[in-house]
Amino acid sequence: MITVLVVAHANHWRNDGNPLTSDDIGDYYGFVYRITNITNGKQYIGRKYFTQKRKPKGGKRRVTSESDWKKYYGSSDDLKRDIREIGKDSFRREIISLHATLGKVNYEETKQLFLHNVLMESLDDGTPMYYNSNILGRYMRKDYGEFNKDS
Repeated sequence: MITVLVVAHANHWRNDGNPLTSDDIGDYYGFVYRITNITNGKQYIGRKYFTQKRKPKGGKRRVTSESDWKKYYGSSDDLKRDIREIGKDSFRREIISLHATLGKVNYEETKQLFLHNVLMESLDDGTPMYYNSNILGRYMRKDYGEFNKDS
């Protein structure tokens, strides 16, 4: 007999204040999210898909499976460093919107990044308000606003 230990993650993604579970996914392809450092107010906006396609070792076809979305904390190196240093409990993870297609997820993420002015907004102490350092890999924080020493 095999015993499987399931460990619930305490810091769930929140959608309208409620924890999001696999049962809530339905036909959604992915979501746009905000992660907030509750110790200093710094935020990160990103996107995540509910499924992933992988080619198993030795396999010939790609297999679709649920992604790591439940334990995902963004792709920003600065955000990941802060999470390691102060712990996951110091961050709030919330869903901004759910979307049925890849295109809608990607569009909404880009829209939110520009709407929130993630490359130029700053906290009261003058540091960047967002962990995001670029949009689409094309627009870089270093090239815009007060964070650019050459402007």
